[in-house]
Amino acid sequence: MSTADLLSIEPLELKFPFELRKQISCALQLSNKTDNYVAFKVKTTNPKKYCVRPNTGVVLPRSTCDVVVTMQAQKEAPPDMQCRDKFLLQSVKVNDGASAKDITAEMFNKEAGHVVEECKLKVVYVSPPQPPSPVREGSEEGSPPRASASDNGHANAAEFAAAAKQFSEGLEAQDKSFEARALITKLTAEKNSAIQQNNKLRQELELLKRQSSKSGSGVSFMVVILIGLIGIIMGYIMKK
Repeated sequence: MSTADLLSIEPLELKFPFELRKQISCALQLSNKTDNYVAFKVKTTNPKKYCVRPNTGVVLPRSTCDVVVTMQAQKEAPPDMQCRDKFLLQSVKVNDGASAKDITAEMFNKEAGHVVEECKLKVVYVSPPQPPSPVREGSEEGSPPRASASDNGHANAAEFAAAAKQFSEGLEAQDKSFEARALITKLTAEKNSAIQQNNKLRQELELLKRQSSKSGSGVSFMVVILIGLIGIIMGYIMKK
């Protein structure tokens, strides 16, 4: 910090986190510790490279003023990241009630007898802040480290594989269950059909029995054949 009689300046070095093709700003704070109105003017050795807002102004008594210096986007990095640009801040006491529109270049002319304070400011390039690297940490001593993004990725893949396997097994079980139900339905239909045929044969057998008592041995032979068929059908039904 500069401790001049009129204005205190913070900081005395303009530090820019240098990045190619990016506009970068740096702030200055001017503090007026006196009971006087103080005018200031900011000059630089490279005016095309920097934009200063405001570059002139008046700091009221016992107050502060912020100045923003913006460096235009650069296409090339300087050798060894060294910068030779400099700024000069001039300050002079003015009449009470003065404002920025009252400031003239003549106010800062030492040859005209004005008491002008000057403070030189250096420009420094610094490395831009780096994002924090992922580090495994435990919340307490002895606790397991937190899982990194790659661990989470492997865990998610394992969970997905397990879920896919479970889903596939479920589909297979459903297919088998459907096949079993279809087979049971088919066998039940066949059994019911055989029972109906058996009932029909029993009815015909009863009819033949009644006719045999009237017709004689020829019909009796047919009855024996029908009884054999009924036995075969019943055996088939029992196997089902």
